[in-house]
Amino acid sequence: MLKERILLIIGCIGLLVYLSPLVILGEGSHVRIHDNLDSNLIWYKTLVESGKIFAENDAQIPNMMNGLPRVSLDSEWNVYVLLFYLFEPFTVITINAFLMRFIAFIGMFLLLKTHIFRKQEVSPVITVGSALAFSILPFWPFGALSIAGIPLALYAFLNIRNREPSFKDWLIIVLIPFYSLLVLSFSFFLGLMGVLWLTDWIRKRNVNWKMFTALLLMGSIYLLKQYRLVTGMLFGQGFTPHREEFSRGHKNFPDTLGLFWKNFTTAHTHSESLHQHVILYVAVFALVLLIGSWIRQRWKKDQYSLTFSQMEKSLPFLLFLIVIFSFWYSLWYWEGMRVLKDAHQLFNTFNFGRVHLLNAVLWYIIFAIALAIISRRIKYSQWLVPVLIICQLAVLANEHHELKYRSIDYPSFEEFYSEGLFDDIKAYIGEEPSDYRVVSVGMHPAMAQYNGMYTLDIYATMYPLSYKHEFRNLISGELEKNEALKDYYDTWGGRVYVYLDEIGENYLLTKDKNKKVENLDFGTEAFKELGGDYILSAAELENAEENDLELLEIFEKKDSPWRIFLYAPAS
Repeated sequence: MLKERILLIIGCIGLLVYLSPLVILGEGSHVRIHDNLDSNLIWYKTLVESGKIFAENDAQIPNMMNGLPRVSLDSEWNVYVLLFYLFEPFTVITINAFLMRFIAFIGMFLLLKTHIFRKQEVSPVITVGSALAFSILPFWPFGALSIAGIPLALYAFLNIRNREPSFKDWLIIVLIPFYSLLVLSFSFFLGLMGVLWLTDWIRKRNVNWKMFTALLLMGSIYLLKQYRLVTGMLFGQGFTPHREEFSRGHKNFPDTLGLFWKNFTTAHTHSESLHQHVILYVAVFALVLLIGSWIRQRWKKDQYSLTFSQMEKSLPFLLFLIVIFSFWYSLWYWEGMRVLKDAHQLFNTFNFGRVHLLNAVLWYIIFAIALAIISRRIKYSQWLVPVLIICQLAVLANEHHELKYRSIDYPSFEEFYSEGLFDDIKAYIGEEPSDYRVVSVGMHPAMAQYNGMYTLDIYATMYPLSYKHEFRNLISGELEKNEALKDYYDTWGGRVYVYLDEIGENYLLTKDKNKKVENLDFGTEAFKELGGDYILSAAELENAEENDLELLEIFEKKDSPWRIFLYAPAS
């Protein structure tokens, strides 16, 4: 017990060291941009600043696309809304990182100790080491507890399933929905818990009403929290959402198999597991040990010495589950699934393949089980097991956001939004930001939005389809030059950006790239009809005059990575 406590303290110190760059560097830290600074942060910041947190679904948030419907943004019952109301954006990022990682650490430790290794003599090096490794995964920040909180939720559900619930378990069931996403992972988690409950009922011929209540309680809280989404689905959002035109998933079967293998070996950006360097080999090695033991005993025809514990038997089952989840994910993008997607809009707009996001949790449970098997069946493994854990921790440390994004020359939080540079632009324009509309070229519109500008372009998960069609008139000439961009916009359309053939999907055209666009084909008249006034471009538009645009000014600052060319329709 003393050794376990010492290891837990060491684990907490390790987490504090891991998180320390956020505190030491502050806004000079390098954090994820994709699906983070370019989107979710802006949505919550804008929602809070608009004063429309509790507004009706059809209320307009004027800062984006001439009035984004309130229903397009998250519910007021998400913890993030409260955090953005109380703190500055970077403080929210820091608080979230601390909460998410400590809850992941504690949750995985409790799950391993209480349920995975129940009645097993397992070294605390394995439980604490595996929990620490899981807690420093590169979780998607705005997923909050969607992945990081799964072990804690599973721990609570299994306590209730074993009819050993405490007040803490019910508190976990009640609180997690406010700090996680149903559509990302917990819809699948609750589905699996439902299957487990049903299986117990059939096998034991006894209904576990406490577990049923827990399922009902958590599911109901999620639905109440997401009441805007639920009422929109039942009674309509008041507009046709752009998701009606979703047409993703046209892979042939060989490409589908390739996607399966990629997902199985390297996972997904929203649920990175980084298992491919160490954990995968440790799991295979442990599986070989089990198979070797089984063959040896069968060879000796010694049926009675086949002593596989329940924990050991679970290893092949969990690996098989990961294979199934990864295959189902890839199958969701197979062209054959279009039959189902075309049959009902729900299958076209909701990604049922996301169940694979749970694989990150499964890989770290497998890691702990594999280490326990190795420690049980290999002599002198008291040295091997810590080495394997340290190797995995080294893999994860190498993917630390500060090291990763600094090494690929991404801008820091402060540089990304470059508030001083945008202050200069706003001062030059000299009007209230609410009186004009801008679009960005070669940059995420989130930068202008963060700095208080009103943008026609946006990254959103749901908005009116009619706006997508109107905005397309600005970029139709460029889309015709590039089939990949055309397909990206027409079949998805989440990013309503000014796409240019010569830039592609590069939204980080920093000034060191000195990019010039030679052959712009921009719908200036459509831009004006949509209410556009200014274009903020990270690249010089060499044929601006041919597009009836004039260069007003060039903005640059020593401490900003951006050089912004300010254009406007020629007067």
